Amino acid sequence: MDEAIALYNQSLEITQRIGHVQTKAVTLHQLAGIYADKGEVEEAIALFNQSLEIEERIGNFQGKAAVLHELGRIYANKGEVEQAIALYNQSLEINERIGNVQGKAATLHSLGRIYADNGEVDEAIALYNQSLEITQRIGDVRTQAMTLWWLGDLAEQQGEYTKAISYLQPALEILQRLKSPHVESVSASLDRVMRNL
Repeated sequence: MDEAIALYNQSLEITQRIGHVQTKAVTLHQLAGIYADKGEVEEAIALFNQSLEIEERIGNFQGKAAVLHELGRIYANKGEVEQAIALYNQSLEINERIGNVQGKAATLHSLGRIYADNGEVDEAIALYNQSLEITQRIGDVRTQAMTLWWLGDLAEQQGEYTKAISYLQPALEILQRLKSPHVESVSASLDRVMRNL
């Protein structure tokens, strides 16, 4: 990671020197992601905010929505739920306005997860179903599988085991095709649900 940070900093220096602001925004975004992965959250937030300021200034709405989504994820991970929801809703509004359906589906999924984690199951299910409808329509199978998995988990929590299987089985099939690291977890969930039938 340190080597990647060094390379991104070199790139940042060059883009600043030549004045290519869009590349600078993207580089800041990538750097922020690395710092977030390292657990250096405050540094990540600062870099995302710099990227956001550039995206706003140059009118790159898709970039702005992506940064807001990432900031929402960071605040959700910090347990600052209200801030996370506000950021995700801003991202969602931009994605809807510009017609970025893939970004909309991802943000709906993330919002669903926040509501699920807070025990607001009906709201979570509604958001997941909106995300699922979009991902099925556009063929975003990875997000579709993750959404199916979460829907299956919520159905299991509610004791709706047949419904849980109807979500978990296709999730597992997709993740197996993608050779996802989540295969074992979904398989374990499916096995657990089937034992409860």
